[in-house]
Amino acid sequence: MANYFEGLQFNIIYSSRKSIAIELRMDGILVRAPKGMSCGEINAFIHEKRGWIEKHLVKMQDRKKNLEQIPLFTRDEIRELAKKALVVIPEKVKKYAPLVGVTYGRITIRNQRSRWGSCSSKGNLNFNCLLMLFPEDVMDYVVVHELCHRKQMNHSAEFYVEVERVFPEYRKCQKWLKENGGLYLARLP
Repeated sequence: MANYFEGLQFNIIYSSRKSIAIELRMDGILVRAPKGMSCGEINAFIHEKRGWIEKHLVKMQDRKKNLEQIPLFTRDEIRELAKKALVVIPEKVKKYAPLVGVTYGRITIRNQRSRWGSCSSKGNLNFNCLLMLFPEDVMDYVVVHELCHRKQMNHSAEFYVEVERVFPEYRKCQKWLKENGGLYLARLP
């Protein structure tokens, strides 16, 4: 159900998270809030972040216009990327796992719409086939990031200390993903 505050429409997802966050998506504003947080607290947070929201909504509208001119990947292109990833990604995992100091289970390549990789509690690793289009260091960062979840199944400070130990330039790659990743996801059919 849509909520409104100060002329902004947004959806709320309550979960066991500890803090509130705003996610600007192509289809609207999403607020992720801890269970039990009141509407008043959520509205106060939105009021506090209103300038940031409006600034980024303008940027998103510009990006959306640009994306409408970008052709979608064909199924054959996606299949080829997945085939290539099945060769390249396991080699990278094999290279970095000993540096992180972890073992892992199955490696799966997927065509995911919202993430570059994931790690299950059993140690199974999933990677997005679109990684094959990224710069080598960004690909390596995503692999290291997922392997570090074998030690920390969260994104705590300790997690990023571990990522940085193995991959000191990770912030540069995070920035690249944030600035460019959406352009690749937008090309998925």
